Amino acid sequence: MMKANAAKSRLVVKRLNHVQLSIPTGTEDQARAFYRDIIGLREISKPESLMSRGGLWFEIGDIELHLGVEAVVNPTKHHPAFEVEDVRSARALFESSGVKIQEEPAIPGRERFTIWDPFGNRIEFLQFVDQD
Repeated sequence: MMKANAAKSRLVVKRLNHVQLSIPTGTEDQARAFYRDIIGLREISKPESLMSRGGLWFEIGDIELHLGVEAVVNPTKHHPAFEVEDVRSARALFESSGVKIQEEPAIPGRERFTIWDPFGNRIEFLQFVDQD
């Protein structure tokens, strides 16, 4: 475990800027169909200096989702969790789009589920709920 050095200045993290997931090379159109057309994220332009690398960027409020291309994608437990206004409507949207839903262990005050994108990336959707 690293020890903090009191003489050094502290790092001040302002916010999470972006999350990056991997998609296979050449699957940008399939990724658009999923992230833009099903989930409803707004695609944003990548900087010109990164265009040749492929992939896509999306905006979620003031955070970005970057989809980078790789020859081989090895999904893991790592995942973004998107907070939604109505988790039950989100569930219905994915079910009607043929996306498999996985139930997650209960966490008090949260209703949630997980899906996988077409490339095997895990994505959690959640809503904070009142506890009765």
